[in-house]
Amino acid sequence: MHIAIAGNIGSGKTTLTKLLAKHYGYKPMYETTDRNPYINSFYEDMRRWSFNIQIYFLHTRVRQLLDIRKEYENIVQDRTLYEDAYIFAPNLHDMGLMNTRDFENYQATFELISSFIQPPDLLIYLRGDVPSLIRQIQHRGREYESAIRLDYLSSLNQRYDAWVANYDKGKLLTVDINELNFADHAEDLGVVINKIDAEFNSLFTEH
Repeated sequence: MHIAIAGNIGSGKTTLTKLLAKHYGYKPMYETTDRNPYINSFYEDMRRWSFNIQIYFLHTRVRQLLDIRKEYENIVQDRTLYEDAYIFAPNLHDMGLMNTRDFENYQATFELISSFIQPPDLLIYLRGDVPSLIRQIQHRGREYESAIRLDYLSSLNQRYDAWVANYDKGKLLTVDINELNFADHAEDLGVVINKIDAEFNSLFTEH
C-alpha cells in the first residue's frame, strides 16, 4: 500500500506522514527539503534558481521513491512528484519566475520519468486557507521560509484545488486543516484515520 500526502507549504504533510506511519506501521518517506542545496538561494532569488530547484526535486524524489519501494511494500510519502510538475513548476512559469524554455524542458523531463512511476494507491490532500498555512509556517520557524510571499502561497493554493479537482490517478481523500488539527488533537487524528480506513476498505473491495 502506498499512501501519498499532498498539500501546500505549511499544510502539515510531514507531521501527518509521521503519525500515519506510526499508526499503520508503514515506512515513512520524507521530503528532503533541508538537504536541498538550492533552497536558500531559491527563496532569495526565485527567478534565477527556479529551474535548478525543480530539477533537483524531481530527480531526488524519484530516486528516493524507487529506492524505498525496493525494500518496503507499505509506505507513507511526504509530497508527490506530481505536485512539482502540476503545481510548483507551472506556477513559477506563470509568475514569470521560470522562462518558457526551462519550463518546457522541465515538463518534457517529468513526462518521461513519470511514465515509469506507479501512482499512489491513496492520495491525501491537506487543504487549508492561507492564514492557516502562515500560522503553521511561523510555528515551525524555518529560516528559509520566512521570505515566502503571500501571493506565492495563494497562487499555489489555487493550483492545488484545480489539480485535485481533476485528479484521476487513484483514490483521493481531502482533509481540511482549517477544521482538523491532527497534530495536536488525538480525536482529530482519529477522524482522519477513520476516513483513510474507509478508503482502504473500498480499495480492497474493488480488488
